[in-house]
Amino acid sequence: MADTEVCSVVSDFIDFLNASPTAFHAVDEAKKRLQKVGYEQVVEREDWKLEAGKRYFLTRNHSTIVAFAIVFYPLIFCMLKYVVGNGFHIVGAHTDSPCLKLKPVSEVKRAGYLEVGVQTYGGGLWHTWFDRDLTVAGRAMIREEKGGSVSYSHRLVRIEEPIMRVPTLASHLDRGVNDGFKVNTQSHLLPVLATSVKVELNKEFAENGLAEKTTNKSRHHAFLLQMIANKLRCQPDQICDFELQACDTQPSIVANAAKEFIFPEGLTIFAYLALIDATSSDNDLENESGVRMVALFDHEEVGSNSAEGAGSLAMLDALSRITYSFTSASKMLAKAIQRSFLVSADMAHALHPNYMDKHEESHQPKLHRGLVIKHNANQRYATNAVTSFIFREIAVKHNLPIQDFVVRNDMPCGSTISPILASGVGICTVDVGAPQLSMHSIREMCAVDDVKHSYEHFKAFFHKFSQLDTEISVDT
Repeated sequence: MADTEVCSVVSDFIDFLNASPTAFHAVDEAKKRLQKVGYEQVVEREDWKLEAGKRYFLTRNHSTIVAFAIVFYPLIFCMLKYVVGNGFHIVGAHTDSPCLKLKPVSEVKRAGYLEVGVQTYGGGLWHTWFDRDLTVAGRAMIREEKGGSVSYSHRLVRIEEPIMRVPTLASHLDRGVNDGFKVNTQSHLLPVLATSVKVELNKEFAENGLAEKTTNKSRHHAFLLQMIANKLRCQPDQICDFELQACDTQPSIVANAAKEFIFPEGLTIFAYLALIDATSSDNDLENESGVRMVALFDHEEVGSNSAEGAGSLAMLDALSRITYSFTSASKMLAKAIQRSFLVSADMAHALHPNYMDKHEESHQPKLHRGLVIKHNANQRYATNAVTSFIFREIAVKHNLPIQDFVVRNDMPCGSTISPILASGVGICTVDVGAPQLSMHSIREMCAVDDVKHSYEHFKAFFHKFSQLDTEISVDT
């Protein structure tokens, strides 16, 4: 890939990240990009009328999204490449990241400060959230009245400017802070929104009478509600409820002396860029016999046990409805699943130069060295010899670097959506990830080269898996 193409992929990736401060925004950005290249939306609560040769996507809770391309390629005698029962070729990832989410009652007043009550989401490195320029983003439910009728709509909201901060305690008041900074997530992590004096003197706030309307009746600071309402172009009392989280206002960027690293918040969006480019024209699909799919799930960081998580029926529902759009034979779904392959694409722990003892000598993934195949004998990752070989062979055929990782025996191992989907759906799975540092920090870190490698590898998977699969024999 030429340098200009590399820059284009990296730029596109950063644009995606900067448009996606929350899972809701990530889905919205993916939706816009899919529609731009001809994908049509289907709705789970309605009937589907799918056609071979078309591209579709669905969303669930607007925080999970599944996109798929059903191949139609005219051959001699008007045969179709796609036949019911053929497999699904899937890259799966997630939309969420560890963060601070606003509590159902977020109004906190202490010592003359207006603070925002938050709850920790996922296993974040919470000390990295101190002294950052924070804002809020998410979704709100809005009540609208037109012609005497009332309706309620889901609306995305994002305040771009920094509006709050979690301040650290001065070292003079905590002499042992450098011996070990321990965060009490209940009492230390509350962002400061404003001081009571300034809010009471705020002209717009006072003229709107918000203090009288909401001070003792609202679950949230009236000042915060007014800022959200201004963004949504509605009145504060039209906001029925919301799901908001604290976000860093510093954008994802290419940085460092050699411009070799990316400093983002959240890094699991490579797959959509590869799917879009692997299905944007009929020529891209000319050798495809299956259904190409990308699925991004919410709530991976907290176990995936939700209606829109990988632990739900979302994946199986999608596979079922696609299959049954072309046949009523129930056996075809089981056949299709057994012919399917899932690439679980999360991230991987790169070797840290200051903590080299955290990796064993034979498994030290490095930045710039390509995707990492993740293994775990206890099935924290779902990789096996067959699935590892398939992904590694794709790398060999395309001259792509590939690495391996297994956690040390004396350390706990994280997990991904892969064992959940492998056991719940029964689909062959490989766990992979781009190497990164600062995982679960508010500012993560990966290499520019690995964005390119990830994009190329996923795109190669979509283009080459059908042929490679015909060459492999296991349960025969």
